[in-house]
Amino acid sequence: MFRNLRAEMARHDFTDADMATKLGITREGFAKKKKTGFFTMPEIRLMLAMFGTSFEYLFDIAEEDDADQHGEA
Repeated sequence: MFRNLRAEMARHDFTDADMATKLGITREGFAKKKKTGFFTMPEIRLMLAMFGTSFEYLFDIAEEDDADQHGEA
């Protein structure tokens, strides 16, 4: 869902398990939050600080990418 979050994780060589550990949650919990977007404010602040990015960038949802995935382009 969040392509820039995935990109920053890859850039820093972080897995879902790594992110979960940094956020103090389970890997399954992180994977679910990554899909739903239901991160807490402390989790969001920590990720913004870890990656040195803005909220708008890290949690950008590209509508055109979503449409492509569903064959609606």
